[in-house]
Amino acid sequence: MPEDTARWLSYRRELPRAKLRLFCFPFGGGGASIFISWINRMPEGVEVCPVQPPGRENRFEEPPVTHLEQMVARLTEALAPLLDRPFALFGHSVGALTIFELARHFRRQGLPSPEWLFASGHPSPDLPRRRPAVSHLARPELTEALREHFDVDPALLASENLMDLIFPALRADYELVETYTYREEPPFACPISVFGGSRDPETTQNELLAWRRHTTGPFRAQVLEGNHMFIQTSRDALLGEVVRDLARIPVLGA
Repeated sequence: MPEDTARWLSYRRELPRAKLRLFCFPFGGGGASIFISWINRMPEGVEVCPVQPPGRENRFEEPPVTHLEQMVARLTEALAPLLDRPFALFGHSVGALTIFELARHFRRQGLPSPEWLFASGHPSPDLPRRRPAVSHLARPELTEALREHFDVDPALLASENLMDLIFPALRADYELVETYTYREEPPFACPISVFGGSRDPETTQNELLAWRRHTTGPFRAQVLEGNHMFIQTSRDALLGEVVRDLARIPVLGA
């Protein structure tokens, strides 16, 4: 059955004359609503397309995806109709890994390539994973691992109601990352910008800089104040950096 594009883009506010689409992918266990506030902060002509993976928010009743190959295949089917104009990809945490493989899959399928890749809160995909595997753990042990090793908000972990809602998607996203296998392919030609948090245990500065090998085009790395959730706590600074780069894309009049 063909993928329903609208379900994957729950909060999209269509711009009939959009010059560029910015597809935004959330962090582990998170939903597309994190990007609603971005819609009115973009340069003129940029249509923000928050991507909603299964198993969260308005797709809560759907089983979450646990393997990146399946996620990328389904996303390609859903998003292909919207690649009729220039686009860029932003992803935070597991979202960064997703956009990397999605752009490579587009290339293998002969589909258009992004104008820019924005990777946030994730080491370069070719690096060995140094974080402990947790997706196989029972909920009590997984919750404790998130508290000890992943700097997850203690208030979230302490809320049984919130954890009931996000736990299946959160576990699935950890499994998606833990089962990922990097395969060598040529670098992109498009620019890549990467962002990290100054106190993020998920990435080091060297792990961010290692993204450099994945493009023959312009590259820059920016560290912002905050832990892994700097996408929220340093939202204005992050948005400023993204807008700065988008303004350099020729189709937007740079």
